[in-house]
Amino acid sequence: MSSVICKDLCKTFQQGDEIITGLDKVSIEIDKGDFVCLSGPSGSGKTTLLNAIGGLDTPDSGQIFIGDEQIDTLSKGELADMRLNNIGFVFQSYNLIPVLTARENVEFVMQVRGMPAAERSTLSHSILKEVGLEGLEDRRPAQLSGGQQQRVAVARAIVSQPKLVLGDEPTANLDTHTARQLMDLFVELNQKHNITFVIATHDVRVMEYTKRLIRMEDGKIISDEVQSPLPLGDGYKDVTGRATHDAKAEG
Repeated sequence: MSSVICKDLCKTFQQGDEIITGLDKVSIEIDKGDFVCLSGPSGSGKTTLLNAIGGLDTPDSGQIFIGDEQIDTLSKGELADMRLNNIGFVFQSYNLIPVLTARENVEFVMQVRGMPAAERSTLSHSILKEVGLEGLEDRRPAQLSGGQQQRVAVARAIVSQPKLVLGDEPTANLDTHTARQLMDLFVELNQKHNITFVIATHDVRVMEYTKRLIRMEDGKIISDEVQSPLPLGDGYKDVTGRATHDAKAEG
């Protein structure tokens, strides 16, 4: 069963007198439980495609299916419900609510969904422990490191067990060590919960972990390759071979 199907997606943007092509007849199918990276330079269309899949932007033409539901025909209210119940988002800016604690940030989505307080508390504690934040539940974002804030964002994204998690440059604000820890966490969650991950990035540290690498340029898919991802745990093991690889990758 496919988690995502896109058929002939087209999207343009107006910038002054110029028409910019965001997506040019893009078709893609992503299986349930897959781990996909959309890569390419700025303006390649990767974020535009990610936003279309997440229902954050509507294509000019084409079709998008999340599971069995065609989302490009939904109203704004229906799209909001679809995102709330089926998709988790992880952005580079974390998008945490600064006045809420880590636990309260995670519980926020469940509260919107109408989940009882006792159940929210149990689930938030469990998921924060799973992402390595046990004991930090009552800290506000300003009291957490960047990597810890991103883990709160991940916990919030997956606590409701969505079909799909979308990441837009999730490692952009993280150092190499923390970025690799985050990607190890993504891999573990993908393997443990069979959640489909689609991440838009130009970060080679992310590309190494994904099962499938899709490269985009000028709104088109130029390559789509299955690859052998970095083994779980290699992201932050201090071993000679890995350190050598890191030095070469970072230039």
